[in-house]
Amino acid sequence: MSELAKTTRRLGLAAIAASLAAACAPLSLFATLAPKDPAMRSASGVAYGPEAYQKLDVYAPRRTKGQAAAPVAVFFYGGSWDTGRRQDYNWVGQALAARGFVTLVPDYGLYPAVRYPGFLQNGAKAVRWAVDHAAEYGGDPSRIVLIGHSAGAYNAAMIALDTRYLAEAGVDPMRVKALAGLSGPYDFLPLTDPIAIRTFGEAKDLAATQPISFVTAASPPAFLATGDKDTMVFPRNTVKLAKALRAKGVTVEEEHYPQIDHVGIVLALSRMFRGRAPVLRQMTDFLHAHAG
Repeated sequence: MSELAKTTRRLGLAAIAASLAAACAPLSLFATLAPKDPAMRSASGVAYGPEAYQKLDVYAPRRTKGQAAAPVAVFFYGGSWDTGRRQDYNWVGQALAARGFVTLVPDYGLYPAVRYPGFLQNGAKAVRWAVDHAAEYGGDPSRIVLIGHSAGAYNAAMIALDTRYLAEAGVDPMRVKALAGLSGPYDFLPLTDPIAIRTFGEAKDLAATQPISFVTAASPPAFLATGDKDTMVFPRNTVKLAKALRAKGVTVEEEHYPQIDHVGIVLALSRMFRGRAPVLRQMTDFLHAHAG
């Protein structure tokens, strides 16, 4: 590829990434064109439940003979609980696999077909699939970490903190060794945002919809990060959950990135934008340290 072509490609991807922040371009273009980390995509479209949308992709690290089993990461994408496709996050799956995690990227039920708590039940079933099958891809199902961005960070936090969902799926919550949330909503009562109202408004116990309500001394260590320029999910969500966890004696790494916005924090996981903030390195270092 010529230098001109390379430059044009970079500029095109930069334009796509910029328009993602304004919700003007499909993420699928970025997923198709963006350079990716070397990792094995081990399975695509694997069913973890009977519903058509209950599918996941698996990304595995490159392994050598005799290498120990890797920790398992389950990544939940964002999208206001009404949009998103696992295929559009192949670059996240490959980035995490390249950092040593057998990585699952599941789809989950979206609004209006699914409201709270359906998408949490879906997520817990995906974790159950990891327990049952991660070893087939070189993963250690006793060392699971949950990761999410935006609405996906909410999902990851709720599944990690409110252990009912894992228990209902037949998973010992102690298998979850750590949580990583990127720009997630964790404490957003009263419901004032139209997205939150439509998604959670029918819940009989609104306090039970909030991750912060389930913090205990037994909660898993958490890496919580946000961009100071995030105006979609305000950084105070991260600040409040980190404070609540610390008050219970839970290990927390809280990171604030000054020049990063809501979309930028997940794009920083990609090879193209990794130089803007050390999100991937800091997050995976934390997760490895606590997954063992």
